[in-house]
Amino acid sequence: MKVLLAVDGSSYSKKMLAYLATHDALLSTDHDYTVFTAQPALPANARAALGKEVVEGYYQDESAKVLGPVLEFLQRHAITAKSSSKVGPAGPALAKLAEQGRFDLVVLGSHGHSALGNLVMGSVATQVLAECKVPALLVR
Repeated sequence: MKVLLAVDGSSYSKKMLAYLATHDALLSTDHDYTVFTAQPALPANARAALGKEVVEGYYQDESAKVLGPVLEFLQRHAITAKSSSKVGPAGPALAKLAEQGRFDLVVLGSHGHSALGNLVMGSVATQVLAECKVPALLVR
């Protein structure tokens, strides 16, 4: 099975990994894993002031801070995973990668906001469920 793990460095991502660790069917060397994170774009004026090289370095550093611990976690379970990161809104980027990469399952942690909370604050999980045709497992 081809599995896409969506992480953001939050406690919700850590809960998702803990859940996987307790379910042998989900965390197995038999599966092919890709770990994904998205970084919010810096404001245009900040990008212009800092320059392309500095901004790209920033995005790479921030992605590495999120992806590194997850890749280490997977390695401790004898799993070698690929990694991917994008700049921009996480929900649409995750849904697009899941479909284009022909993943069998997307796994992500969720805050568990109410419908009203999602309306006010938005939710990556809600966006993924709305836009993605790949099955998704939300861990709360």
